[in-house]
Amino acid sequence: MPLQLEAARQRLRLWTEPDIAARHTLITERGEGMLRVGVGPRPWKGAFVSVGCVQRSERVAVIGVGILGASVGWNLSQHGAEVVFIDAGQPGEGVTNWSFSWVNASNKTGRRSYFDLNVAGMAAYRELAETIGPDSWWHPSGHLRWAGDPAAEAKLLETAELLASWDYRVEVCTGAEVRRRLEPALTVPGKTPVLFYPDEAWVHGRQLVGRLVGRAVESGAERRSGTAVCDIGIGIGADGSIRTVTLSDGSCLDVDAVVNAAGPSAPRVAGLIARHLPMRREPGAVTRIDCARVPVRRAMHAPHVEIRPDGDASVVLHSREIDALIDTGEEPAELARLLHESAKHVVPELGNSLIAQTRVAHRPIPADGFPSVGAVPSVPGYYEAVSHSGITLGPVIGRLLASEILSGKRDEMLADFRPERFPQPGSTGLMPVDSSSGNEEVPCDLR
Repeated sequence: MPLQLEAARQRLRLWTEPDIAARHTLITERGEGMLRVGVGPRPWKGAFVSVGCVQRSERVAVIGVGILGASVGWNLSQHGAEVVFIDAGQPGEGVTNWSFSWVNASNKTGRRSYFDLNVAGMAAYRELAETIGPDSWWHPSGHLRWAGDPAAEAKLLETAELLASWDYRVEVCTGAEVRRRLEPALTVPGKTPVLFYPDEAWVHGRQLVGRLVGRAVESGAERRSGTAVCDIGIGIGADGSIRTVTLSDGSCLDVDAVVNAAGPSAPRVAGLIARHLPMRREPGAVTRIDCARVPVRRAMHAPHVEIRPDGDASVVLHSREIDALIDTGEEPAELARLLHESAKHVVPELGNSLIAQTRVAHRPIPADGFPSVGAVPSVPGYYEAVSHSGITLGPVIGRLLASEILSGKRDEMLADFRPERFPQPGSTGLMPVDSSSGNEEVPCDLR
């Protein structure tokens, strides 16, 4: 065994506790007309929110029905709010359906509060699976990661040490051990260090969104699919709160609040209330390939390509290196071919698979890279739920934001991610309106 790998194993604690859910558990306590949520037993400062009974019939328009919008709307509906889901397309078929859909906190070490929020998201998933049933959307099979050169290996092992010091379970294996114990179809070299994160997972985002929206509709929520928001009406006078939402089909809805969960189209929606929401431009290409037999069991980051199962007959591929070619004008068909070639080097059995579909989607990433979640104080009744890592964060943001909407209390877990941190340009109060059409994805069916 290489000395570096042996030394890393000695420094890392190979956890024996049952799993991360035992140490970071999302706690729900219900009493008469009250909901108390939080993460424990770790002392998460400000992680608990009490939500009283809705004193009147709050009507909340949730704009954008991906994983974040569905999670917020479902939580609201469970506590008596009247929810209207609005989506220009169909629920769960936008960016949520074209994501690598990896539930994790191991890739979120840049800021401790962001890591903690993602750990809370992981715990929230385990409770959500117990609440609504795991069905075919929840796959807590762990995650593998390894590098292709010594410098990258050293960085991965350094990150693993940091994560272990934060009580995040990680195991250091060799490639040979991984092939023997976990993934026999891989070609990873026998002596290569491989990190195994046993508490991570992947989810089928579209199926989960369908489940949450369906449950919300059973509780009285309304669906408005295939129609876009054209205008958000604000009351005149000192109050200046949200009053109406006008849709592209000509209808006008009276509402008490709106949640902007519109993903890549969130800046356009924010512009309707004269707010500037700065976003990064980071397109990503995701390919689905059809397989007679899916040869891998869990999500993994190999050198040059990311691979995960996508049900019983499909595999999802992604690569940051391939993403870098999007702005060069490379066609989606060629991006898909390159992804497939990279994947075949890692899992030779994928050579028999067929490219089914590729899509280039724009990731909804606020300008500083962190979520924008919560109320905008200058416009009462307007809330944002905009984030990359929406798959990991959906359940916890859904619960925390629903609590904020119903109780008016701001949870400290979201303190670093408040919308008001983005300065608004100009002194006249007029904000630039994003002119994007909302058609942020370029589908390419290659079958």
